[in-house]
Formats: sequence, C-alpha cells, structure tokens
Amino acid sequence: MDYAKQYQEYLARANQALEKACETFLPEESEVCRAARYSLLGGGKRIRAVLVLAVCDMLNGSAEAAEQFAAAVEMLHCYSLIHDDLPCMDNDDLRRGKPSCHKAFGEANALLAGDALAILPAQVIAEAGLKGTISQSAALKIIALLGEQAGIYGMIGGQVIDTENEGKQLPENVLLEMYRMKTGALLEFCCRAGVIAAGGGAELQLAAGTYARKLGLAFQIIDDILDVTADENQLGKPVGSDADSGKYTYAAVVGLDRARAEAARLTDEAVQALEPFADREFLTGLTKLLLDRKY
Repeated sequence: MDYAKQYQEYLARANQALEKACETFLPEESEVCRAARYSLLGGGKRIRAVLVLAVCDMLNGSAEAAEQFAAAVEMLHCYSLIHDDLPCMDNDDLRRGKPSCHKAFGEANALLAGDALAILPAQVIAEAGLKGTISQSAALKIIALLGEQAGIYGMIGGQVIDTENEGKQLPENVLLEMYRMKTGALLEFCCRAGVIAAGGGAELQLAAGTYARKLGLAFQIIDDILDVTADENQLGKPVGSDADSGKYTYAAVVGLDRARAEAARLTDEAVQALEPFADREFLTGLTKLLLDRKY
C-alpha cells in the first residue's frame, strides 16, 4: 500500500467534509464566522480527521457519518488552536504559516470564533443521530466521549497543567500525563468514535483507545523535537516558540536523542495495539510515517 497516497485521499475527503460543514454551519455573513472559516480551512495535517475516517473505513462503517465526525473533530481541534495562540495563552502570531486568528481578526473575534467551533461538534454529532446517519444511542455515546476527552479530564485539563506550570521543569511522568491529556485525549476520541460509529464492540474500542494514547504521546514528543530542529517555513510557526515562552518540553528535559528513542518506542507500541483490527495496514503505515515527519 502507498500510505502517503492513501493519506492524501483521506485528506481530500476531510477537506471536502470541512467545506461542506462550513457551508452549513458557518455562513460568511459575520466577522466571527469568517474568522472561524479562516482558521478551519487554513490547511494542516488533518491527522484527527484522517484517524476518524480510517478507523471507520477499517470497520466498514458509514462514510457519511465518518465524514461528519471528521469535520466535527477538526472544528474542536481548531478552536483549541485559536485559543492557544491568544496573547493570554501562548501568544503566537503565526499558525500554519499565516497570521494567527487574533492577528487577522482581532482578539474578540478570535475568542468568539473559537467558542463557536467548540460548541458546533456536539451539534454535528447530535444531528447525525437525529437524522438517522447513525443510531441515536451511538450519537449519545460519541457526544459523552467528546465531553470526556475534550474537557477538564482530557484536552482542557492538559492545557491547565501546561498553563499552571509555565517556566517549571516538571517530572517526566507529569509531563507525559500532560501530553496524554493535551494531545492524546482528542486522538483517543477520534479512534474510539470511529469504532462506535461503525458499530464496533468494547474490545475494539479498548484497542483503539490504547493505540491513540500511544500515538498521541509519540506525536507530541515529535512536535517537541520539531520545535527545536524543524525549518520554520515547513513548520508554519516560529521555531523555538516553546523555549521562548518558558515551556519545558519532553525533549528539553530528557534531550533530543532520548526523546527520539521514546517516540520510536511509543510508535512500536501503538502499532502493536492495532492487532485486533484485521484491516490495519493503513493505520500501521500512517503511524510509522508520523514518526518521521518534518513538520
């Protein structure tokens, strides 16, 4: 299998799903909607959307449901990026090689655009249940999972740890737990939601969750490494921004060599977690590709 080509096909589906979602939910009639669209359609790896699509396809689930949930999770991820870039948080002026949302539209519009994108995913998932794209029971399970993984015990909780400990060198175990929450939790939502949408049982949900947690840790560690080693034009944001803002990353704490070794170990464990899935070839290849990414 040509994993890079398959990834591009999923990426195209994800982008089409986002365009459709914008037409439905974010009409260009207000500055806030324009701000949301600017950030949402501004490019990116779409790894979260690709995971939803790939997991659902792997289990022969509904393509329509997968595309709707792929758009929903990218909305949620985008809101977190808009808010992360604000002056009160990371104060980043660039995102994906362009002015960040608050630089292009002002802080108030950026804040409200992020708020809108935080709320929309639950509506998208609920409407899929109401319209019969998936069962209402599955929709409720996915919405509950969204709150669990994106909320105070997941993504937001990880951000809280990050914000409260700025400038402090955290113990390695606390740092990895922060990464699990801040990055891994939303990836876990993607994979488990894909299983639920496709009608997969508890064993597959458990395997998908384990895979996503390992992948999330490896993904964040690679991000740390790239913050030091990448080309700014490829990375799409200032290189060294974590160090400049006083953040101690895993790579800074243990060194680049050990960080690379840990990312490789976690990648191997993520691949092993996919064993219960018969049609796992693409996700296996994608996981290894992400280890070697340059941005």
